[in-house]
Amino acid sequence: MSEVRQNIIDDLSSLTTESWRTFRIMAEMVEGFDTLNRLKVSCVSIFGSARATPEEKNYKDAEQIAAGLARAGFGVITGGGPGIMEAANKGAAEAGGVSIGLHIHLPHEQECNQYVKTRCNFRYFFIRKLMFVKYAMAYVVMPGGMGTIDELSEAFVLAQTGRIRPFPIILYDSGYWNGFMKWLHASMVEGGFIREEEIDRLIILCDTPEEAVNHLSRIIIV
Repeated sequence: MSEVRQNIIDDLSSLTTESWRTFRIMAEMVEGFDTLNRLKVSCVSIFGSARATPEEKNYKDAEQIAAGLARAGFGVITGGGPGIMEAANKGAAEAGGVSIGLHIHLPHEQECNQYVKTRCNFRYFFIRKLMFVKYAMAYVVMPGGMGTIDELSEAFVLAQTGRIRPFPIILYDSGYWNGFMKWLHASMVEGGFIREEEIDRLIILCDTPEEAVNHLSRIIIV
């Protein structure tokens, strides 16, 4: 077989594969919508490091925040993995609330934690992000790494641009987030890349589980 003919066959195969991927994407979206629509509860998405351990303060605080939200009538959505995600699912489940895990398949497999009661599985990050935003009334962002920053940025941009209704984004642990907030004001605001009122309107700093739960309970009608 000539090299030209083989290249044509490879190109056609690639096109066919890409076309069929559209149906896999649609299937993930439909399954996610069907599963989460059935819950009929206002939810809060909680993000943070997958590396947090049960001995750490942030793990324990996430557990308390989720338990408080569950007792206040909210469902809790996490990425379904370990660390802060596990803590939040545990708090919600043990308080008798709705505990949701949006589990993502990764090359180095990350198991879904045992406290997830309603599970959705995803291969595509962008569909998972859609579910986090569509079914959340607020975000609680615990200390974390680049994945946490990614979710925070996604929610902020969508609310900032009016693509979704503005909802509260709580940054938990001011000691962790103060440097980030100073950078936003000193670099982005001063540089004219963002308005200060946009930050003030969307971002709230909290330092105790009670403060976070009380704040959300006051401004969101369950």
